Order: sequence, then C-alpha cells, then structure tokens
Amino acid sequence: MNSGTTGETAWVLDAILEIPHVQAAVLLTRDGLVSGYTKALSQASAERTAAIMSTVQGACRTAAAAFADQEDARIRQVVIESDHGYILVAPTAHGTCVAAYGDPDVRLDLLAHRVHSQVARLGEKTMAAAPRGADGATHA
Repeated sequence: MNSGTTGETAWVLDAILEIPHVQAAVLLTRDGLVSGYTKALSQASAERTAAIMSTVQGACRTAAAAFADQEDARIRQVVIESDHGYILVAPTAHGTCVAAYGDPDVRLDLLAHRVHSQVARLGEKTMAAAPRGADGATHA
C-alpha cells in the first residue's frame, strides 16, 4: 500500500499513483476533511491540501455559476497548472473528492482518466454500500 489510509479507501489512491510522474493524492470530503492520503504527504500536509482543495472547489463553483449567470454550478473537475506541475481535483456525487498532483512531466490526459475512473468506482462502491430500509429504499 502506498497511501496513508487503510484498506477501505487505499485502493482509490493507489491506482492513481500508478500513473508515471504522479507524486501524491488525497481523498477528501467536500468540506475539507481528509479521508486518505498518499505517503508522499505528511498528515499535516494532507490536511492543509484538503482544506485548500475544498476552498478552491467552492470558489470554482461560484465562478462557474457567475459566468453562466446562474445560482449554482456543479464542478466536474478543477485543473491547476503551475511551474511545479498539475493538480487535478474531481468530486464524486456522494460528497467526497479526489485530488492528485503530478510533476510537469505527467500526462494530464492519463491522470484525468484515472482520477475520473476512481471517482466512478468510488461512487459505485458507495451506492452498493448504501443502507436499505425495510421498504427497499436507500436511506442516507
């Protein structure tokens, strides 16, 4: 295992680390709490990264809505390019986000594909694990 999380969510991040030049990844809640992180990050760095990514996503939702002259917008991904590399953040439909960092040589298309694949798998597992009531309906 390459991540600072255990069994339940390590599979999400470990698959992202298989992409060449990916340095780190964090699984976080939309409100900025860490659910897991790769060992390239300390816990303090993972927590800081999660808080920042939560804020960035909120700002991007607000900006997207403002540009579209709408009340709200759903973000599908956020990509940040810097002289140090790329950060890609993708939210799930279930209140979590996956953020990954690759150095300048990372293939952004591969990184995006893998992150979105893991987001989809995470959503499938969340739906499969959702508790069901006696009436068969899913209750959150």
